[in-house]
Parts: sequence; structure tokens; C-alpha cells
Amino acid sequence: MPITAITTDPAMTAEGQALLYGWPDGPAACAVTTDMQSLHQLLAWTSPSFPIGAFSYSHGLEQAVEDGTVGTAETLAAWIDGVLRFGAGRTDAGFAVRAARQARAGDMAGLVETAIVSSALVPAGERALEARQQGRSFLDAVARGWALDKAADLAAQLDAVEVPVTLPVAAGACGGWAGLPEDMLIEALVHAFAANLVSAGVRLVPLGQTDGQRVLAALGPVIGAVATAARARPEAAPGGAAILADIAALRHETLYSRLFRS
Repeated sequence: MPITAITTDPAMTAEGQALLYGWPDGPAACAVTTDMQSLHQLLAWTSPSFPIGAFSYSHGLEQAVEDGTVGTAETLAAWIDGVLRFGAGRTDAGFAVRAARQARAGDMAGLVETAIVSSALVPAGERALEARQQGRSFLDAVARGWALDKAADLAAQLDAVEVPVTLPVAAGACGGWAGLPEDMLIEALVHAFAANLVSAGVRLVPLGQTDGQRVLAALGPVIGAVATAARARPEAAPGGAAILADIAALRHETLYSRLFRS
């Protein structure tokens, strides 16, 4: 079946879906709930295969491993816990909530302002590359791959005023336009950020894959708490206090031998 024939339009009747997909058991066999459609989008948008290059960034973790600060599953978990609670995990979740709500409200001016603040608060050159390159790639991938025209509109408006877009703003806005449930959206974005750091740690320390999964499982409550707090206080002043992570990101810019871009 050609790609252009595939639709996720929730307005399509169950009978129409049965005819489209050719499922023999009638409408009941192909009924897809709105929540499942949202889950499908979130799984795709936060997958390691989504083409934003997340795998190439360590958020300063590579420097922490080089220094010996992170060298075990326990210290990796502690490092990511701190970044989530006090660093970009907290800050990015807040920006994603703001962007999602502004997108749903049709507040393009507010989105541009959020993009300006989010981009300005990035504390290091490589971290700026990490946030901005992934943000623009996210808008492009959603606009072209998921036919979300508003993503292209936001990219064009930001280009016109020479403002870069960070990943949390891009992902939050696209989630808002797509009508994704906010609780699912923010939890998924924070989880994806944590999972990418775990993956980087597994490669850098190195750790076994099982240890990586134990770390990610242990971070589950923290991920949930960060996402919930961001949704409860979307207008809280942005900013973090993950000082060692910020210093590691700065020092990584002069690291001689490296695997990651940040």
C-alpha cells in the first residue's frame, strides 16, 4: 500500500478504516482509540530512530566519565537524577508544557517568545548545538514525515526573526498541535531525555545493557515527578542548578578525544 493511502484521521469511520486496510473482521477489528493514536505518535517521536540525532549528544556526560565522576551504574543514576531534578530535565519539561499550551491556544507570538527564552538559557556552546539542532530537526521531521504544516510555519516564523528553536519547544508545540494528551506528552519527553543519557552512559563507562535498564527503571519515579511538577507550575521561572553538569558541558568543548558532540 502506498504511503499516501495511509491515514490516522480520527474523523474516519470504523467502516472506512475497515475498507481502507482490508481487514476481514469488520469495523471492530480495526477500531483505534484516540489514546492509541497518541501513543503511536509519541512512540515514534521519542524513538531513538526519530531523525534528530539524539544519539550523538551526551549532555556533558562524556566529560563526567572522563573525569571519573561517573563510572558505575550507581553514579550514572545519581548523575542523571541530578540533571533531571535540577538541570535541563526540569527546565526543558517546563518549556515543553508552555509550548504545548501555547500551540493549542494558537498563540504563535507566545511560542516565539518561549523559543527565545529557551534558547537563551542554554549554558554552553555544545549544549546550544544539542538543543537547537535537535529542535530544528524535530520540526522538519514532523512537518515532512507527519504532514504537520504548523511545524513548518513555526520554523519559518523563527527563521524570519533569526531565533533558533530548542527541542523542548519544538516537541511541546508539535504535541499541542497534534492534540496529544499533555500528561503523556511531557512524561514521554522527559523519559526520552533520560533514556538517551542512559544509552550514552552504557557506551561511555561502559556498562552492560542490563545495568542500563536497571538505571532507567530506577529513574522512573524521578521522571514522573519532574513531568508532574512541570505541568503543575508551567509559569514557574525557568532555570536550573545542575552546576557540575554545566561545568562538565563547558569542559567537554576542549576534550581532546570524544565520541559525542556534547
